Amino acid sequence: MSFRARLCLVLLFVVVVGLAWLVRTPSGPVKPTGLAPLASGWQVETVVAGLAHPWAVVWLPTGEALITEKAGRLRVVRDGRLREEPVAGLPDLLGRGHGGLMDLALHPRFAENRLVYFTFGGGTPEANSTRLARGRLSDDASRLTDVTVLHTVSPLKAGLQHFGSRLLWLPDGTLLLAVGDGGNPPNQVDGQLAREQAQRLDSQLGKVLRLREDGSVPTDNPFVGRAGADPHLWTYGHRNIQGLARDPASGRIWANEHGSRGGDELNLLSPGRNYGWPRATYSIEYTFGTISRHTHLPGMEDPQVVWTPAQAPSGLLFYTGTEFPGWQGDLFSGALKRKEVRRIDLDADGRVLRQESIPIGARVRDVRQGPDGALYVLTDEPAGRLLRLSSRSATGSGS
Repeated sequence: MSFRARLCLVLLFVVVVGLAWLVRTPSGPVKPTGLAPLASGWQVETVVAGLAHPWAVVWLPTGEALITEKAGRLRVVRDGRLREEPVAGLPDLLGRGHGGLMDLALHPRFAENRLVYFTFGGGTPEANSTRLARGRLSDDASRLTDVTVLHTVSPLKAGLQHFGSRLLWLPDGTLLLAVGDGGNPPNQVDGQLAREQAQRLDSQLGKVLRLREDGSVPTDNPFVGRAGADPHLWTYGHRNIQGLARDPASGRIWANEHGSRGGDELNLLSPGRNYGWPRATYSIEYTFGTISRHTHLPGMEDPQVVWTPAQAPSGLLFYTGTEFPGWQGDLFSGALKRKEVRRIDLDADGRVLRQESIPIGARVRDVRQGPDGALYVLTDEPAGRLLRLSSRSATGSGS
């Protein structure tokens, strides 16, 4: 076949896929957004490299950074250098597929108790779940002791997809844990497609859970005392949340989550609410089939933002630092597929005013604010990096 013939076939394929996308993309009360204009006034530098698919980063009061690697290592960055030896004492985990060592959060009184909370995939490929554990970090940050699994998500699922998971401490000392729905078709749980678990109140899959610091159930959780409902549940109807953030000004809780093909969402969370998946969604199957005819149903919450084509959103952050005064109070969402950080400008009522793109050029797994007030980004690569975004100086190079 000649080059021209091959080129024509490729172009025909692109046109057919594009038309299928246009025909199948659901419409509804929220208008999907795609590309965004570029943000300006920033520059990027590499802090450390050589991380194996890093997932989350937090900073200790000493200024050292802890970084999880998906395969099951907890790394330490000290004085801008990646310590060769990982932190010892982590439990065995399932490091395949979407599983592995995932999110990380310091106890609100870490300076007193040295407790580190983390999520990981546990079990076997045939029977696994997201798990929440904590351990006590030694003074030299070389080892975790007293490691305890505080919560094991139920029911168990087969397959290696949609573990979630993000952690978020609330001001009352409780902890939110985001959990995926169990996976794409043909994955099943209890004889039905795994995604159907997101609508079941007796299942923890496809939910945000709210726990006490010891893993027990707060008595004021929205489904406590409701017959047939799991008391750990805080919100439901989620596919696979990858970012959780609290607006320090308003106290509102935000989450981003993956759709299937398109239909990624940014949601404003309220306890006890149903966020629709898979009954109401702007997403379609990876095969271009229909997931649901509905983008909105009574009793279900509409997303604040729908991203189509997909962003594959990741870490989520409200910025309060001084490095970018004009960005204070804005929401920042990482993107694995789009390889960017999306700046989202909100008004006082939580309405989205505009979005801007900060192109990173690599899969963005986490976005955090460092102790110096700058933005930090983890890239999800075999040789992943911790990047620092700072305000562009007159002589700096940047966006």
